[in-house]
Order: sequence, then structure tokens, then C-alpha cells
Amino acid sequence: MSAAAEAGLRRILSVVDLLIDAVDEDTLVPALLPLLLGALPGDSIIWSPRPDPAHPLRTLPDDLLSQDVLDAFDRGWWCDSFVRHTRIGSGVPLRRSALQTPGEFHALPVYPDVYRPFGAERQLAMSFPAGYAAGVPRRVSVVVSRDRHGSDFSDADVAAAVLLRARLSRVMGRLAPPAPAPAGDLVTRRESAVLCLLADGLTNQQIAHRLAISPRTVDKHLEHAYAKLQVGGRVAAANAWLMRAAGRPGRGPGAGA
Repeated sequence: MSAAAEAGLRRILSVVDLLIDAVDEDTLVPALLPLLLGALPGDSIIWSPRPDPAHPLRTLPDDLLSQDVLDAFDRGWWCDSFVRHTRIGSGVPLRRSALQTPGEFHALPVYPDVYRPFGAERQLAMSFPAGYAAGVPRRVSVVVSRDRHGSDFSDADVAAAVLLRARLSRVMGRLAPPAPAPAGDLVTRRESAVLCLLADGLTNQQIAHRLAISPRTVDKHLEHAYAKLQVGGRVAAANAWLMRAAGRPGRGPGAGA
């Protein structure tokens, strides 16, 4: 094994060692990010659990993303196939360059307002199931970026991300298990999954794709969920579900769309 390969393996094992000892998510994640940034070398890293009001997005450096950048991303992320792959697709580790040429990347409407401000020219991203937040299935997205002076991520970097992804998912699932359903809770597991994605801003078509069901089935799940949440439409249902995830009572009868 080459010296570079040995160094890479040591960086991966340092992450694994931390995961083995993890007992609390709030303590784990701040310690985890610099180790991940060492195992998947880059200039910055974004850790984004969704949906999870109790554990917001984290970055390294801490001040990586301004509110303007976050707002621009929320408005335009759907136009970016790389983000769609990570956020609502399979989420397997992928280099941006596997989907887009530099010219295609720079031509994205979100490039000047989102990626250029923090120097993200080369990126490696993945997402994975990460347990539950207030009974709602949760995913974590991880994006590592390099500036224009750095080389692209290598096959070895992608392979390292594949190894880490499975371990990260298992540990986060252990730290955030599903809560027992409260007495009288009539929302089914599938309705919960649909509401989770609805609250995350996905359309019915996108929800159907993520859950491998038909849009008509999504409509039926939402129809049943509206009645159980005592709301009258998508916006009210999303708000009620987010409030429930945050541990606050949702709106009752009379909530509109």
C-alpha cells in the first residue's frame, strides 16, 4: 500500500473510531465534521439533516453560508441535477463532475448566488437515512467542496465516501431511533413519510418518485392525513407537521391551505 493510501485509510479509521464511541448527536457532529473533511479532503463541508428543527444545518467553516446564499439555494435548488440526486434521489456518493461539465455548472441559475460566493467549484456529495426526528424519517446530506485551485475528487475519495456513508447512517439511526407512537396517533407510517417530504418542500410528483409510489397514492395519503391533522390543505399540513416535529401542537380545525 502506498503512503498516500495508508494516510487515507488512517483518516477513514479516525472517523470510524469516533462513530463507534458516539453516544450523543449534539456532541458527535461538531467533532465529526473536521474528521470527515480530513477523510474526504476539501475546503469546506456542509452537514444538513432534513427535516429536523432540533438539529439545524452545520458547516465547516462555521460561517461558510450567508443567509442570502441559503435563501438563494432554497429558491433554486431544483434546477441543479447534482442537488436533486443528493436531496431526493438515491444519495449515493457522487462527484459533481460526473453529472455536469464546468460550463454546465457555471450556467446554472443558482451558480452566481449560491456556489460562487463560497468558492465551491468541485464537489462530492452524499445523503443517507439518519433515524428519526420527532417520529419523522430523517435524512442527512453531506457536501464537501473544493475551490478552483484544487483538483477534482478522485475515485479513491468516492470509494471512501461509500465506506463512510453506510457507517454514518447506522450510527445516526442508533442515535435517533423512532419515538413510540403516542396514544391515539392515527397517522400511519406511510402518511408520516409523505408528510415529512411535503414539509421539506417536495411536490406530489417528487414525493411519489422518492417513495416509489404513484402520485395518485400520494394524493390519497395526503387526503387521509389532512383529516387526521384537522387541516384543510398542503401548507397547513406542512406547518402542522413541522410544529409536531418541533414538539409543539399543530393547528386544528379551520386551518386553511
